[in-house]
Amino acid sequence: MKDGQTREAASRAAAAAIECKNISYRYPNLPKGAPHAIEQVNFAVDTGELVAIIGHTGSGKSTLIQHLNALLKPQEGMVFVDGKNIWENKSAVRAARFVAGLCFQYPEHQLFEETVEKDIAFGPRNMGLPKEEVHRRVREAAAFVGLDASLLPKSPFDLSGGEKRRAAIAGVLAMEPRVLVLDEPTAGLDPQGRERVLQMILRYRAQTGKTILLVSHNMEDVARLAGRVLVMHRGRAAMYGTVEEVFAQAGALNAMGLTVPSVTRIFLRLREMGLPVRDGVFTMEQGIAELLRLRAEGEKEVSHD
Repeated sequence: MKDGQTREAASRAAAAAIECKNISYRYPNLPKGAPHAIEQVNFAVDTGELVAIIGHTGSGKSTLIQHLNALLKPQEGMVFVDGKNIWENKSAVRAARFVAGLCFQYPEHQLFEETVEKDIAFGPRNMGLPKEEVHRRVREAAAFVGLDASLLPKSPFDLSGGEKRRAAIAGVLAMEPRVLVLDEPTAGLDPQGRERVLQMILRYRAQTGKTILLVSHNMEDVARLAGRVLVMHRGRAAMYGTVEEVFAQAGALNAMGLTVPSVTRIFLRLREMGLPVRDGVFTMEQGIAELLRLRAEGEKEVSHD
């Protein structure tokens, strides 16, 4: 890429927290002719957005997000974080790993330190922060995810499943990344644990204004949390738009092995049955509001008769 093109791309990326420009990656040691894990992926996420990434298993979601903090290097294309090419030099690579905090699926499997406190402190220590600052971040991150201070001296392996998950997430939050990337953060949790994590995500965004990317198979969670949705299919970005724009394409999603939220399917069926339901019902709250609207309109018609 010529210098002028590089400057132009960087200028475009400056307004975005993250921009992937034509990135492709194919895992090494695969047979000749094997497909790319991701191919020519383009998308940008604005600062403060919550974007969900969906797609069936093998669609390229996990490969994609590992490019966002330089765990994988694109074989083609460029990745910008806060307008900077993260592979520009070694210092840019190191900075990217702290700017974009990545929390893998089942992050509790990566807990390894003697105590919860040391595990949460691992990232901030690697950032070279003073002890006092590391201590502050550990305490604040633990409190934010709902871990009592009494748990910090304990072994992480003595925690419950939900507590382990929250301790692992706290380790990422303690680095105070400007972009938080969560890969299936509620996977395997019971309903109570799942709701607690979802509320934590909503509270984190509301209080910090940070950018969040959320990988999820749960369409209800996507509809509830996200503003925009990136649909990955066979390694490519098949769709990218608002929740309304993406979930309105139920047929196309179904062809990719995906679906829309359960409440959306119910209202699509009601429309097929002839009921005058509106478009854009993606969450339970929206469904309740639409049913109340229909009831109120029905009562008006009865009173007029």
